Amino acid sequence: MLNRITNKKLEELKGKLGARENLLIAFSGGVDSGALLMVAVGVLGKDRILAVTLDSELLPRSELSRAENFLKYSDLPYKIVRFPWQRNDEFVRNPFNRCYYCKCACAKLLKDIAAQEGITTIAEGVTVSDFDEYRPGIGASREEGIWHPLAEVGITKQEVRQIAKEIGLPFWDKPPSPCLATRIGYGERITKQKLKMIEEAEELLKARGLKQLRVRLHRGGLARIEVDKAEMGVFSDSTVVEDICQRIKALGFTYVTLDLEGYRRGRMDTMHKR
Repeated sequence: MLNRITNKKLEELKGKLGARENLLIAFSGGVDSGALLMVAVGVLGKDRILAVTLDSELLPRSELSRAENFLKYSDLPYKIVRFPWQRNDEFVRNPFNRCYYCKCACAKLLKDIAAQEGITTIAEGVTVSDFDEYRPGIGASREEGIWHPLAEVGITKQEVRQIAKEIGLPFWDKPPSPCLATRIGYGERITKQKLKMIEEAEELLKARGLKQLRVRLHRGGLARIEVDKAEMGVFSDSTVVEDICQRIKALGFTYVTLDLEGYRRGRMDTMHKR
């Protein structure tokens, strides 16, 4: 049951969605865009909605598979479109504002799709909580005319999870999983090989039962593992640690380290500012 304030925000969101002729929703497979998608379907109906997932090496294969399975199971109109991120050298160079360049390119691709489909509005699942973090991509989306209805009505990340649970979104409690480029230290050129190394290293750790984690790639091929502090007990077994190190090094990393401060959102950004 939603509290009064969250329910009021949800009703306001429904009103704003209902005023749109049709809607293309950028669906990443995460909770925010998933909740927005399902609320929009409830208001506008399936015929006036198109979910679009941009596919590239920036998105783990497991995430793509789960997103597509959900869309198929829900019988929603959707497209999975290839995103050619490698053509954008400003992004590939990986500057501190790399997300700005990526989002500009994503928005232009989404606008092309919307024009082809006769869709007048493009929306993505940005919440007001996202403005508390370093998110240059949000500015790029706004410049390109992408709508952020969750943020517009003041919905937070905590509230969007509550809404997702209330409406029966099956992955309402899914951990956040931003694009793999966020694991690469600023200034380190983004390549398909590096992204694959990170993806495979994280899948390896998830197979050990770890849920909230990141494998950060730093200069010289150093892998810095961040896991939730509650899950650090996995690394108390020297045999397990040795096996993890060997497997991660076999992927192409030179060094393997464990960050004793644990997992933190936006860790690369705070390190850069020091």
